[in-house]
Amino acid sequence: MTDTPLLSVTDLVKTYPGEGGPIRILDGLSMRLEAGETLALTGESGSGKSTLLHIVGGLDAPDSGQVRLDGADIGAFDDAGRAALRRERIGVVFQQFNLIPSLTVEANIAFQARLAGRHDPDWCDTLARRLGLLEQLRKYPEELSGGQQQRVAVARALAVRPRLVLADEPTGNLDEATGDAVLDMMLGLVAETDAALLMVTHSERLAGRLQRRLHLAAGKVSP
Repeated sequence: MTDTPLLSVTDLVKTYPGEGGPIRILDGLSMRLEAGETLALTGESGSGKSTLLHIVGGLDAPDSGQVRLDGADIGAFDDAGRAALRRERIGVVFQQFNLIPSLTVEANIAFQARLAGRHDPDWCDTLARRLGLLEQLRKYPEELSGGQQQRVAVARALAVRPRLVLADEPTGNLDEATGDAVLDMMLGLVAETDAALLMVTHSERLAGRLQRRLHLAAGKVSP
């Protein structure tokens, strides 16, 4: 373990308004993640898993605490800075895929990398081949199965060669066999690029396949 991890989260607090007053979703949470490491976030619904992922990805801001990626304080960035961070250093895989319906598979895969000015056609071709998408490149998302769409989402997230991959229930909409295949590919490609993976999952079986696991309860890391 290095002195400066890839991702460092310190004393994170996040509340949302509730009928009886503020509801504390994250309650002083701290964690760290090294480059090349895979970490599963588990816990009951409402334990703060997705909220943590959104804050780490710069999609939401904490009430207090600090998130550092590659030594940079995400909280010190303005909206444009956080958007650039997501484009260039973070790949996100959503449960709902979030593909662009008007773009082909090939264009969807390249979309984030083009925005970041880091499009590498050879790398995109490699991802398409490894994820079994070469015959789907000219198709549109609505023409694909759920498993194929999730593979496109994984390829898009990795096309920019991110330092950190965030995955929120990435196999939640897939059957077990397809979900296992997608996770196999994601773990292999993350390892090859020396990225880190932070994955939210309700599946103890899938969590067990990652190198480490953090269980959240009431916004804290449960012992």
